[in-house]
Amino acid sequence: MADKYIQLVLTPSAQQAQDKYFGKHQTVENAPETDALTSDEVGFIGSRDSFYMATVSETGWPYVQHRGGPPGFLKILGPNFIGFADFKGNCQLVRTGNLGTTDRVALFMMDYPHRSRLKLLGHARVLAAREHPELVDELAPESLRSKVQRLFLVQVISYDWNCPQYITPRFTAAEVEKHAAPLKARIAELEALLAARDGTEFGKDR
Repeated sequence: MADKYIQLVLTPSAQQAQDKYFGKHQTVENAPETDALTSDEVGFIGSRDSFYMATVSETGWPYVQHRGGPPGFLKILGPNFIGFADFKGNCQLVRTGNLGTTDRVALFMMDYPHRSRLKLLGHARVLAAREHPELVDELAPESLRSKVQRLFLVQVISYDWNCPQYITPRFTAAEVEKHAAPLKARIAELEALLAARDGTEFGKDR
């Protein structure tokens, strides 16, 4: 866990809870203003096809929303600076409204096959897509640009890698197909050999 992340999340109430259950609490001194993303975080972020984003309303209620797209739709725009295109949805604009009150966000990213998860804390702002066509071109593939309504830009303050404990491996249809392809090819090869040996098409009555 990066120093700035610990400093931000270990509030006095969190430290009191640690004292209650563990008899002591963690402290962080001389944390930097931001924890710089390394090549590990940059590579992980740039390969995601989905993530969860949390905002907080003016009434204090948290709101978590799933965002997805083609792998790499979450773009690295600069040091500790990321962005993504927001496509047409249910028109509730809860997250956009929340960011008008406070710009603080938390992003949660999963890699189920490798049992990895990355959490980010940062400040976000929302731009209207029609006012920034150049950013639409940068953040969205050509086939989806007509569906972009808003652009989200996030200045990352810190991050945390969680341990793989209790993460159940899950695979997308594309990942399953990739791993199954050699097996399917081998099965087809063996069926062809059997059919040639028996002088008949495998699987049919002789």
